[in-house]
Amino acid sequence: MVSLFDLTGQVALVIGAAPGGLGERASIALADHGATVVVADIAGSALRVDVTDEASVAALFADVVARHGRVDIVVNAAGVMLRKPYDETTLEEFEHVVRVNLTGTWLVGRAAGQAMTPQGSGRIVNLTTVYAERVGPVPESAYYASKAGVANVTRALAMELGPHQITVNCLAPGVFYPTQMTAALAEDPERLAWFSGRTMLGRLGDPATDFAGPLLLLASPASSYVTGQVLYVDGGWSAW
Repeated sequence: MVSLFDLTGQVALVIGAAPGGLGERASIALADHGATVVVADIAGSALRVDVTDEASVAALFADVVARHGRVDIVVNAAGVMLRKPYDETTLEEFEHVVRVNLTGTWLVGRAAGQAMTPQGSGRIVNLTTVYAERVGPVPESAYYASKAGVANVTRALAMELGPHQITVNCLAPGVFYPTQMTAALAEDPERLAWFSGRTMLGRLGDPATDFAGPLLLLASPASSYVTGQVLYVDGGWSAW
């Protein structure tokens, strides 16, 4: 069974791997299990990519394939959040969130599929959120809309890429704390307590211990017959 999670010899590309985020945790987990990991982000990483820019995404994949000959695993953790009431959100702000979170996921998925199809195998793992099919107590309509789209574009890509033995799945984390995106909650202990109480386990996700397992499942041979799925990693939040 251990061999099902062995990634030795595989090339993994993690997009959105800024320090302190779940993308960074994904990179560590993949490397710990033998993968050659390439990290990319819009800033501060070994390779730069703007997931809203078609040419930037294409150039990233061309670079990885040129350096390593192939790409076996792609984890797309790039994303932005906008906590703003709907009537204070501008059209430009809404479209930016959708372009990063949803259009960016599609652009990365398209490039990954094109790179993986000739080799006849691959794993694509997108990140959505527990809010993929629901909303929370914070006003952030652009985020909710974009992340719901990520779940369905994952299913759509899984359908098209399935004949090439490429799986496309999605992780839907609940509130993981602390991360780069949730650090601001330190100033709102009541909301942190509410989030904890909303889960069946009565606690928030620990980025150091609760994320690697689900990520490795979807990125490894262990999930070779799993595709088009959204795996909620939320302490039971979505099951209430």
